[in-house]
Amino acid sequence: MSFRRLRAIARKELLHVVRDPQSLAAAVAIPLSMLLIFGYALSLDVDRIPTIVFNLDGSPQSLELIRDLRGSRYFEIVEEARSYRPMEEAMDARRALLGVVIAPEYSRNLLAGQSEAHVQLLLDGSDSNTAAIAQGYAEGIVAMHGARVRGEAQSRRAGKLPPAGVRAESRVWYNPDMLSRNFIVPGLIAVIMMIIAGNLSSLTIAREWENGTMEQLLSTPVRPAELALGKLAAYFLVGLADMVICMLLGIFLFGVPFRGSLVLLTVASLVFLFGSLCTGILISAATRSQLTAYQLGTLVSFLPGFLLSGFIYSISSMPRIIQLISLFVPARYFINITKGVFLKGTGLAVLWPDLLMLTGYGALMFYFTTRRLRQKVA
Repeated sequence: MSFRRLRAIARKELLHVVRDPQSLAAAVAIPLSMLLIFGYALSLDVDRIPTIVFNLDGSPQSLELIRDLRGSRYFEIVEEARSYRPMEEAMDARRALLGVVIAPEYSRNLLAGQSEAHVQLLLDGSDSNTAAIAQGYAEGIVAMHGARVRGEAQSRRAGKLPPAGVRAESRVWYNPDMLSRNFIVPGLIAVIMMIIAGNLSSLTIAREWENGTMEQLLSTPVRPAELALGKLAAYFLVGLADMVICMLLGIFLFGVPFRGSLVLLTVASLVFLFGSLCTGILISAATRSQLTAYQLGTLVSFLPGFLLSGFIYSISSMPRIIQLISLFVPARYFINITKGVFLKGTGLAVLWPDLLMLTGYGALMFYFTTRRLRQKVA
């Protein structure tokens, strides 16, 4: 391999990128806009659930339950109805997701220690995931309110404090505030970089064929590995700049905690970027049309990156065959590294299998790329 030829190819490709300001601006603006849009818009937090209340009891205990719901950050009481009809209309119009109906004998049954102290929860099942979470939150508040009221009533009757029971205390590690932004942004960085790197490099060789300059390159002494590395170098710089911008935004704009090693994250980013760019060049070498290369690049990077990387959907809950397919998605391993470094502060002792898989993927893609280019040369 000649460093002189490699440098010439890299310089040629870099000049092409610099002389195309629109493409260069898009390469920087697209990941920036995607991170801002998805980082703010995509949220798995379920709070301020619009709630409508129908209180048939009117007792101090029922009013206290309503205050508990109102004081929780998970519920926002938008209306207190006087019949079922306004509740139905509010849920039909999407003004309320949850309806709480307090039975007429709620306080009497609750103070008597009976199990018939009913609170009815009406849920809009058209958004099944949010409805299930809202149901869990509401049931928890109702149960806590009932236990507190009964305990106070028993203590007044007995003239002493109620007997101590068993209380579970929960503590959340790594993301104590349970903010979905801290979960989404590190994974989003990996997905965006896979998409951008794949699409950037997928056009490079196809463009050479369409412009008629590929034949000139093939007539030179440039070897396939030199051609691949030379073209990769220019887009590697652009991808690295995008990676730095995304990470800085994640830390300083979205406030995602960074607890791990910057060196480990940098090395993993370089390896991941190399493999993603090689994938794009392989796609570009396999086709002579920029449109086809772009479509294939989007198909190979976008869909697996979002659906099969564990970015949003848990891989363990997927069918077995899909879990096997996800083993070939490099974003899966890089997401494990970014989340481990950002949120957990884990090091190489834990993350080395993911880094090894990224390294193997990059080497494999580079091998197939040079082999494909060698066939073009032949």
